[in-house]
Order: sequence, then C-alpha cells, then structure tokens
Amino acid sequence: MLEQLLIFTRGGLILWTCKELGNALKGSPIDTLIRSCLLEERSGLASFDYSAHGAAYTLKWTFHNELGLVFVAVYQKILHLLYVDELLSMVKHEFSEIYDPKRTVYADFDETFRQLKKEAEARAEELKKSKQVGKPVNNKKQGQVQKGGLGGDKKKNEGGLASDGGDGDNMKGRKLENGISNGNHVDFKESNGTANGKENTSSNLGAFDVNKLQKLRSKAGKKTEKTATVDSKSSKAEPKKKITKKNRVWDDKPPESKLDFTDPIGENGDNNIEVVAADHGDSMMDKEEDFSSESEEEEEEDVGKESKPDKQKKGWFSSMFQSIAGKANLERSDLEPALKALKDRLMTKNVAEEIAEKLCESVAASLEGKKLASFTRISSTVQTAMEDALVRILTPRRSIDILRDVHAAKEQRKPYVVVFVGVNGVGKSTNLAKVAYWLQQHNVSVMMAACDTFRSGAVEQLRTHARRLQIPIFEKGYEKDPAVVAKEAIQEATHNGSDVVLVDTAGRMQDNEPLMRALSKLVNLNNPDLVLFVGEALVGNDAVDQLSKFNQKLADLSTSQNPRLIDGILLTKFDTIDDKVGAALSMVYISGAPVMFVGCGQSYTDLKKLNVKSIVKTLLK
Repeated sequence: MLEQLLIFTRGGLILWTCKELGNALKGSPIDTLIRSCLLEERSGLASFDYSAHGAAYTLKWTFHNELGLVFVAVYQKILHLLYVDELLSMVKHEFSEIYDPKRTVYADFDETFRQLKKEAEARAEELKKSKQVGKPVNNKKQGQVQKGGLGGDKKKNEGGLASDGGDGDNMKGRKLENGISNGNHVDFKESNGTANGKENTSSNLGAFDVNKLQKLRSKAGKKTEKTATVDSKSSKAEPKKKITKKNRVWDDKPPESKLDFTDPIGENGDNNIEVVAADHGDSMMDKEEDFSSESEEEEEEDVGKESKPDKQKKGWFSSMFQSIAGKANLERSDLEPALKALKDRLMTKNVAEEIAEKLCESVAASLEGKKLASFTRISSTVQTAMEDALVRILTPRRSIDILRDVHAAKEQRKPYVVVFVGVNGVGKSTNLAKVAYWLQQHNVSVMMAACDTFRSGAVEQLRTHARRLQIPIFEKGYEKDPAVVAKEAIQEATHNGSDVVLVDTAGRMQDNEPLMRALSKLVNLNNPDLVLFVGEALVGNDAVDQLSKFNQKLADLSTSQNPRLIDGILLTKFDTIDDKVGAALSMVYISGAPVMFVGCGQSYTDLKKLNVKSIVKTLLK
C-alpha cells in the first residue's frame, strides 16, 4: 500500500500531499532523502531505502526540471509495488498542466490523483494476472518433456525438446556427470528404457568411456609417486644449516655489538639524544591559498573542441539558429555525448568509475526536460551543471573548525580526542605530528597516545615526533589492548590538563576482521570527538572500497544503537599526484565526510586546507 505521495518545489515549498492516504510517516524519510540523495548528487539512483526505529520505507522520485518540481512516493519497504513508477510519471504529467508558480494550494488535484491511482493499480493487477496465466503453460511443457524422455514416441520427444528450449541438453549433462562420478559406464539404453533405436545410437555417441579416464588417472598417479620419491631423496641429501644474520661492517668502522638501539635511556632523561626545538615555520593551514581561475579564452576553446562534431552533423545554419532560438527541451539523447566526455575526463583524473557514472546520472536527471537558453551550447550547460554539483559535494555540510571545538571542550574541562584510522602505509603517524604542530601554533596543549601496539617500531616513530615537537607522549609498549591504552591516555590528559589527545592506531586493511573489531572497540569504548580517516591521494577505485568497508565495519561491530562512523578525511601525499585529484571526490562522495586536512609534503608545516574551487577546476579542465 502506498504510504504517501507529495509534490514540492526545489526550494522546499510543499504544494500538494495526498490527504486520502493520510498516513503519518514514522521518522523523517523525506528529510533524509533530501539530505542524502538530492543534495548529495545521488538523484540518479532508482530508489532510496529509509530505515529508522520501527520504520522501513522505500522512496521513489522524479523531477520536472523545467518547472523545478519534485514528486516523491513513499511505501513500505517489505512491499513491492509495481505501479509506483507509472503512477509518478502520470502524476507528473497531469500536475504540470495545472501548475501555476503563483498558486500554492491544489485541492482540486485530489480527484485527479484518485483516478490515476486506480488506473495504475488496475494495470498492475492485469500484469500480475498475465504472469500467473503464463505459469501453468510452462508446467505442461515440462511434463511433456518428461513423458517423451521416459517412453513416449519420437514425435513427442522432439516436440518437447523444441518447446523447452534446451532442457534436454541439460538433462544429458546431469546424467553424464552422475555416471562419471559413480565410476560406471553410462549407457542411455538402460536409462531411457523404451526409447527408439535411433535416439539411443545418437545418445551413445555422446557417452564417455570411463575406462579410459581410469587409465589416465593411474598414469598420473605413477608420475606423482616418482616426483615424490625424487623430492624426498633430494631433501635427505641436503644438510640442515641454521643461517644466522650478520651485522654489516661499513669500511673501517668496528662492528657493532647489537642492532637494537631502542633502549630506555632516552625515555626519561634524553641525555644522549639531541632535541630539535627549532621553529619549523608557520603551518600552511593558516595560509589562504591564492587560486587563479582559468581564462575565459581557454574555456571557450575547450567548449569549441567538444562541439565540433555537432556542427558537422547539424550544419552551420541549423546550429546557428538553435543557439539563437534555444532548444525546446533537453532530452537524454542530447546530453549523452557531453556526459560521456565528462565521465571519461573524470576517470582520467583518478575518480572511481562508479562515482563518475553516478555523478553523470545525477547531472542528467537534473538537466533532462530543461529548456536550453539562447546562445548556449549543450556541452557548456552540462559542464556548468557538473561544476555546481562538484562544488556542492566537496563543500562541507557542517562546521569543521577544530579550534572552536577544542575551546568548547576545554570549557567543559575535558580533552578533545582525535582518533586517526586508515589502511597500512598511508602516513597516519607523520600527519598526526603535522596536526599536533598546527595545534601547538595556536597555543593548544597536545598529548600523543601511542595506540599502535601491533606494528614494530610504531611507538619509537611516534616517540621521535614527540621529542622533536617537545610534546608529551603516552605509551604502554607493544602487545597491549589499544582501546585500554587510549582510555588511560585520555585519563592522563584529563589529570594533566592537556587540551587535545591525538590517538595513533595501527594500519589495517578493510578486510582484516580482528583488527577492524579492535578498532571498533577503541572507538566505542572511548567515544572520541573526531574520527579521522587517513587516505592516500594516489588511490583510485579502492577509495570506495576502503571507506565504505571502514564505515560498514564500524557500524556492524558497534554495540550502541547510534554507532560512530568516520567524521572527516585527511588526504595525504597530495604533492605527488599532479592533476590526479579525483581521490578527494571519491572519498567525500562515498562517505559524506569532508576533507579536513591535506598533507602536501614531508615537513611539519606541510598541512593545508582543501581548496574546493581549485579541485573542481582541475577535475574539469
């Protein structure tokens, strides 16, 4: 049963709702649809599933882009209503004829909707009946095949095989498989019984001689025995020697007595280790990046190159007339060449293929049916729509001012906790140190927590950064529970009055179940203020898999009803990718989390904000 159908403008003004249905929706499915799909450029999807406490709905929608209207139908997720798409298209057609921008009440549309709903339901019932009528016919045909195979005459058998379209071949295949696995010779005369002689001779041609197969197996067994004996002899002949690793000697330097230099001498006193306390300069986070947009001439040249094939097809006069008068309504076929070119361009910039396809579908849905303005080309219209969509996606939906949140937590006399998560080798520890240096410059007291108790050398690496930046570090060594270490670090920071705790975690692949479970425990037990996903700018299609599985594991392995997911993204190695900036778009699109930091070098100052305009221009140039 249809729960609700409503019509509203793109500005959010509700024009009409179905009073006849009158069902009060549980939760806020419409608001969630607008936030998660329509504003996030996911309007190219076929449907949206909404799940909340005690409610599960499926939402379908369509647009009238020329009038700026949105039509949404809501029904129970457990139901499969066949008439919803047809009903939406009929409602869209009828309502567009009576729509007036100055009018806000459409009470007279109730009767029209009632008739349209009856028509759509009647057509769906007819479709169901036609499917049900077709089912017994198929059963009769199958019965004929079985009779013909068991003992019918030749005509029935041939007719049954022809009508069934190939089930006879499948039956032969099954009999052959059974015969070979049992080790018996398969003879179709015994299986078919009263079948005709011609059929039996033709089927015997397809029978497989199992005796030959057994001979081949025996030969293969002898060969494997020979190779096994040769291997055993060679293994006995080889002497067992223990290989010990020797220290390398450089030139005339005397050999070292040990290779482990991580002795606890420098943990308390740091007498033998030089502390680099020099100023590294101002962090790039506080510098506004100047972005010079491309010139109008270059854009016109690009548009001209894309529109050359259209000119050759349509001719000079028709293209000139269309650009002056404007096209009546844009159709999908008009948009496809420009969208294909845009999709290829996005993929060359390292955007995941799935994301590029969804973006183009969303842009097509927003432009289809719109009237093309005078003196404008389709390619430039599509590019402008894509540019607006990319800006909307990459612009954060909420405030990402960490310094303000730190001061708010300080007023409550508790430390602001940031957890850095991500896959192996992306630079979590290095960029944690960059964030610590940036916070230091704003007079924020920072403490590091070494919760990577899995990787060898991780604690020493973080200890080196802490020594260079003169920041306290909380560590408990290796093979400890990282969730407990983080909890004790937060308690220590509360006792010492530290403003921020930066928690370093072990790198883990998204498919590593034990490590993902440990990460979920750390996040649930300590409830950090910010969960930062650290990802490489070099990654392509794998960005979608990494972020979606990290979020999925954090949600599935959480014990609370409202699990903590990824709040922000730190993009590393951004200085190595030239114009392949698509990873930023892929990560933001799949997770909905903003890019809060961008790592662009190897020094502590090489941390900056994401310039949205620069990224969009780079993606589309």
